[in-house]
Amino acid sequence: MRIITKRIVILFGIIILNTNLELNKSSLSQRIEIQMKNKLKKVPLADVSVLYDSLHQTPQYSENGYPMVRVTDIKLGYLDLAKTKKVDESIYREFTKKYKPQIGDVVFSQVGAYGNSSYVNKTKAFCLGQNIVCISPKQQLLNSFYLYSCLNSPFVKQQIDACVGGSSQPTISLRNINTLQIPYLSLSIQNKIAAILSNYDRLIENNTRRIEILEEMARSLYDEWFVKFRFPGYEQTKMVDSELELIPEGWEVNRLDNALILQRGFDLPTKQRQESNVPVYASTGVTGTHNEAKVKAPGVVTGRSGSLGTVIYIDEDFWALNTTLWVKEFRRVTPLYAFYLLSNLRLEQFNSGAAVPTLNRNDVHSLQVVIPSHLVLEQFNCFVKPLFAMKKNLQTRNVNLRKTRDLLLPKLISGEIDVENLDIETEIAA
Repeated sequence: MRIITKRIVILFGIIILNTNLELNKSSLSQRIEIQMKNKLKKVPLADVSVLYDSLHQTPQYSENGYPMVRVTDIKLGYLDLAKTKKVDESIYREFTKKYKPQIGDVVFSQVGAYGNSSYVNKTKAFCLGQNIVCISPKQQLLNSFYLYSCLNSPFVKQQIDACVGGSSQPTISLRNINTLQIPYLSLSIQNKIAAILSNYDRLIENNTRRIEILEEMARSLYDEWFVKFRFPGYEQTKMVDSELELIPEGWEVNRLDNALILQRGFDLPTKQRQESNVPVYASTGVTGTHNEAKVKAPGVVTGRSGSLGTVIYIDEDFWALNTTLWVKEFRRVTPLYAFYLLSNLRLEQFNSGAAVPTLNRNDVHSLQVVIPSHLVLEQFNCFVKPLFAMKKNLQTRNVNLRKTRDLLLPKLISGEIDVENLDIETEIAA
């Protein structure tokens, strides 16, 4: 395992503390580009790696089987196969005839959200969907994590943007990917840079796993208490008939709008948004910032138009866009219970739109739901709120880790930070 020594941690801490994080991005990129042109040797990507194209066809997906990585699955960091679509064995074999991705490869998107890349760090078998390229570095020439880092550096990102074509969808061709100029350093320097940067990605991945565990703990608790009705003291609680099913005595079944009130979000054209610290939420999550909050925390939002079904719990003041419905009033439930209640309703099934998926709040308000006793709701809050606080803390850590990594990345690759004489334990990624 690659380790950054205490001396290196202290050194980079000093560098970060003394670096102005508000540097103008364009001037930084220009400075890095000039340094690279003047100081660094550069080689075409095809000289130091082998590129494997995917089959350009859409397969038949299945419930189980092998993961197929698509453009939407490729995000900065380690490749995550948890939410990929699946294909059966015959399709997997067809799509891996040319090549089976290995640890140390980089998967790269060509179309739409082009130029994104993920690093393969697990042995689980998967195949490439259309518009994906697998880049396999020549190990005797290139450290694989160094290559992945270069592909996400400002220097290479500028090249990618410059050679994108396509009228309907932005596309970078296989030929242009092959010609991307990669800063070429000695393998020992590459290994040190990779050792430094990969530690950040490992920490981010570990925090992400912990977040997932916390989410699963909270979800399991909700299911245990409010689906299976095994809440504290359930053994002594009588079950009574209701319009939906047997429910604990003291609970009731009522319309959703007796539990909470949903409200359409607010218009905020992109041109009117101000760069600040108030998150702006669309139907799928944060889509920017503004200097004014419309909704006080804690809050719950879900999609009203476009993307339906996602429910988001928000623990800071925010602006809810008009593509969302937000909980204006928690009448007889807590925000945390409201989050899980709405999530369990599978709101996407109430689509009332033809061309654009739309959720009518009146349809949702009329749904019959279970409203637990106030005591049980408060007990649930006491158990789950600390889990959400820990989750928030880990998310904040990941934000800071990404900022630090992204600050170091161009400085390391450009040679602005010299690592040649630093004492770093390294290994070449497989």
